Amino acid sequence: MPKMKTNRGAAKRFRRTAKGGYKRAQSHLSHILTKKSSKRKRKLGKTLQIADNDVKQVRRLLPYS
Repeated sequence: MPKMKTNRGAAKRFRRTAKGGYKRAQSHLSHILTKKSSKRKRKLGKTLQIADNDVKQVRRLLPYS
């Protein structure tokens, strides 16, 4: 059997957590920052856990994580 391929786009966006979940970065922090409040920009810098509905799909994209 050949090895399964990891989806490289997903590998750059998601990381496995110690408890087996997946964490992700948030969007909207790369440009047009002048109209966004400091509070909003600060909160966008934090990582979040992906939704429970998406775990199955991400696990399929990252078979070795």
